[in-house]
Amino acid sequence: MTQPQPKPIDQLNFEDALVELETIVRDLEQGGTPLEQSISAYERGIALKKHCETKLREAQAKIEKITVDKDGNVSSEPLDSE
Repeated sequence: MTQPQPKPIDQLNFEDALVELETIVRDLEQGGTPLEQSISAYERGIALKKHCETKLREAQAKIEKITVDKDGNVSSEPLDSE
């Protein structure tokens, strides 16, 4: 019986990618996985980590700081990166 093919990483949202990454880490930490499967899982884990980092950077770029001036006018500006 073969395992279903995982969804392509670029089609995963942040939450699904993070859940899969956590599962891979847990499985690798427990051991018992054949070497070749461990290597494949590790490689996918690295790709998932990069995907999650990209999604977080994209989200951060969308965050705006809301400001209110002395007259009570509301505006927004990009959040300063720290």
